[in-house]
Amino acid sequence: MDTSRARLPGLLAPIAVLACSLLLATGCSDGGSGTDRDSGSAREGDTAQAAAPRAANDLQADYERVIKNVLPSVVQIQAGDSLGSGVVYDDKGHIVTNAHVVGDGRSFRVTTARAEGALTAKLVSSYPEQDLAVIKLDKVPEGMRAARFADSAKVEVGQIVLAMGSPLGLSSSVTQGIVSATGRTVTEGSSGGGTGATIANMVQTSAAINPGNSGGALVNLDGQVIGIPTLAATDPGLGDSAAPGIGFAIPASMVTTVAGQIVKDGKVTDSGRAALGITARTVVDDSYRPAGVAVVEVSDGGAADDAGLRPGDVLVKLGDTDITTITSLSEALASMRPGDRTKVTYTRVGKEHTAEVTLGEQ
Repeated sequence: MDTSRARLPGLLAPIAVLACSLLLATGCSDGGSGTDRDSGSAREGDTAQAAAPRAANDLQADYERVIKNVLPSVVQIQAGDSLGSGVVYDDKGHIVTNAHVVGDGRSFRVTTARAEGALTAKLVSSYPEQDLAVIKLDKVPEGMRAARFADSAKVEVGQIVLAMGSPLGLSSSVTQGIVSATGRTVTEGSSGGGTGATIANMVQTSAAINPGNSGGALVNLDGQVIGIPTLAATDPGLGDSAAPGIGFAIPASMVTTVAGQIVKDGKVTDSGRAALGITARTVVDDSYRPAGVAVVEVSDGGAADDAGLRPGDVLVKLGDTDITTITSLSEALASMRPGDRTKVTYTRVGKEHTAEVTLGEQ
């Protein structure tokens, strides 16, 4: 940043010289009527006006190209009475979607953008902890195209994105927006069909995400899937209705990591999610405010067991993060990796203790 500032004066000097040279060439030193300058300004205005519609047409052409190339890789999934979306993962008929889309189902009806009738598919595996699942078509239709997934590290705030899916059952729908933020940690509700998962590094977008968009594709203008739309923020002030322009997508790199393991091994073998190895619940203080997380059960040989924690202990801090609820504990763990060492602060019979813990894997 400091280097950039240092360069600015050096850059401005040749620009000033160039401007003066331009003025001299157009008669700025002869004290004339200024007609040449006026005509020059008019020409510049005409050029700018002509460039604006060209830029708009180019952007529209980008939209149309991306939709044409990617929409055939986005499908509608019917699981019982519910509808969601999915993305074609490979040419073998594997489709990645949200775990909350498949729910408890084992067989599904899948409609592609080009198919006249529904196809049948079966569950390969569901991983509710990351709200992802993979299903597989019983028969792969001719011409089905796998989506291309982006490198999540290259996703930038401000990028134009398109959300593709089946919102409210309207198959092959597309909305547009931008990447509003990256690296969000979000906990989805367990009511209304959600898995209750706490998911790290989510992509926030202004593209509309409505019921039925879940499991679809959030796509950049290079035609790459940067994420799987999963959640829309809710506003308690509006009766928990969706907050416009605030949606979240699971990043593509996590999608391919989980889906790749499921396709290869039939299940997730390396989640990358840190865990303490406990069953716990939120406790409240005398004013009925959340005050910590009580350990209900400790897994044998798990991180908490090795650190000496036992049922009845109340966790109040993980590292430097205050722990007041199960959600706050999940969000703190979401930023860590298995094998990380940290300090856990807890109370036992009213006295505060600390212990070093090496996190396990969920």
